[in-house]
Amino acid sequence: MLDQRITDLLNEQVAKEFYSAYLYLAFSDHYEEAGLKGYAHWYEIQAQEERDHALLIRRYLHDAGCTVTLGTLAAPDVQFVDNLAPLQAGYDHELYITASINDIYATAVELHDFRTMQFLDWFVGEQAEEEMNASKLISDMKLFGDSRGLYELDREYSARAYAAPSIMVAP
Repeated sequence: MLDQRITDLLNEQVAKEFYSAYLYLAFSDHYEEAGLKGYAHWYEIQAQEERDHALLIRRYLHDAGCTVTLGTLAAPDVQFVDNLAPLQAGYDHELYITASINDIYATAVELHDFRTMQFLDWFVGEQAEEEMNASKLISDMKLFGDSRGLYELDREYSARAYAAPSIMVAP
């Protein structure tokens, strides 16, 4: 059984990960409605990944004999003035999620909860990748976001394929 503080933090993280999926679906809708189906597709895949993150944490809690408490999700309150705005909002959100994972990790260190630290190691690496991807989307839009460049970027992002998180794939 996990310490109640870890259980509470992980339950909160489940809600944050599901909210991330919800938020990224809102980004996808923005791009779909703007005619940028590649960006819409990219964020649909991102929403799947975030959902998987929530399910991984949920499974960890169950496997540790803890009660899972699903929190309420607020509707994303987002309105974008241009195509760069969702990308910046996505980057900012990933920084928020990284800070949240780090807070859980710090609590696990304080409690000498090595099992949770080991579990969170994957998420720490995943967040580094998430921040890098979000930053690249912004850089690409700033560098190549004129009409022809945006068309090419949209085509590139439409090729993204969903892959289950490596932690979910059986050896």
